[in-house]
Amino acid sequence: MDRFLSNYVHNVDSKGRVSIPAAFRQVIASRGIRELFAMRNLDQPVMDVGGPELMDRFEKEMEKLDPFSPEYQDLMILAYGDGAYLKTDSEGRIMVTDFIREHTGIEDRVTFVGLRHSFQLWRPENFEAHLAELRKRQSEMRRGTTGSAGTPGQ
Repeated sequence: MDRFLSNYVHNVDSKGRVSIPAAFRQVIASRGIRELFAMRNLDQPVMDVGGPELMDRFEKEMEKLDPFSPEYQDLMILAYGDGAYLKTDSEGRIMVTDFIREHTGIEDRVTFVGLRHSFQLWRPENFEAHLAELRKRQSEMRRGTTGSAGTPGQ
């Protein structure tokens, strides 16, 4: 296994820990990832999680910008000031911290969603609703019932 694929719902235990799916732990091990980094997604109430590749991709985008520009400064704060390392224990669990709960609304269950090089943490109900909307939108696009603005029939 070399990519984060599929989605899994896991329960948060009474101490606030959740097991990373076994398939995701295999990817982490095969890539030699020692630290997981979490960032708040800007568009959805989800956490983006990954190893060094996640930060590398973010930093490559920042390198294209003028380091004195407001956009660069904003991205620096979002990447480094609004992110957190997630520590895994010997059993492959992470803590669902207040940092995660406040942004995602996660309570007693977490949906892990694979995104090839990284994964996301979702509140299960939010993921199911989002997935249903994605399927509907893609189906409409394939049938040609969605205009370029994303509204049906235009």
